[in-house]
Amino acid sequence: MKLAITGKGGVGKTTLAALLAQVYADRGRDVLAADADPAPCLAGALGFPAELRARLRPIAEMEDLIYERTGARPGQVGGFFTINPRVDDLPERFAIKHRGVRLLEMGGVELGGSGCICPESAMLKTLFTHLLFREDEVLILDMYAGVEHLGRATVDFVDAMLVVVEPTRRSLDTAAQIKKLAHDIGLTRLWLVGNKVRDEAEADFLQAEALGLPLLGFLPADLRVQEADRLGIPVYDHAPRLRQAAAAMADALIIPARTPAA
Repeated sequence: MKLAITGKGGVGKTTLAALLAQVYADRGRDVLAADADPAPCLAGALGFPAELRARLRPIAEMEDLIYERTGARPGQVGGFFTINPRVDDLPERFAIKHRGVRLLEMGGVELGGSGCICPESAMLKTLFTHLLFREDEVLILDMYAGVEHLGRATVDFVDAMLVVVEPTRRSLDTAAQIKKLAHDIGLTRLWLVGNKVRDEAEADFLQAEALGLPLLGFLPADLRVQEADRLGIPVYDHAPRLRQAAAAMADALIIPARTPAA
């Protein structure tokens, strides 16, 4: 199963990514979580120990590796370099593992069709494609708002995009933009997830304004999320209501059969 998680900044997509990754790991699945946010914080949400986190380094910042695989230095625009470098060994070499979840940091490079044409962009695009083609594992992509990490060549291998929203119109406006961008590249398997929902009125608001997307579930507002971050422990352990809600979402996530790309 390949899940991409996105939404407006600050809505809690990393919290959801951490919860689902641990839910699937505790169920015995082989889980790889890829932190694709330019300001990575998935390791903290998962409660990775400091000694493991010290070993993490975003792939996009590995200048020597990028030069070795592409033939050009990061930041170089124009000229000649390999646009499909070897990446199959990178998850095993650079991912760290804790409590059954392997974690890989991608780094922040603009990957859109009109964005950067540079060695680090080529490396990440190829790595994303490789991760999406790997079988027999749960892949959790913690993305920033948008679908630029994906593309027409890989969209058929994303089982679902989960768009995280708060019960606010600004959050829903961003979700509407994400929906349009996703549909533009042919990704129609989208679910909405409400986060920081305090009461029935806020749940009703999200149901009424769901943008025509199926609602996968709600994560209740819970100060234990901030406490977990402050204490450096997994939100999965510290916020049982959120853990239960994420488990229910994993149960409810029914993936339709893929239609071969045209």
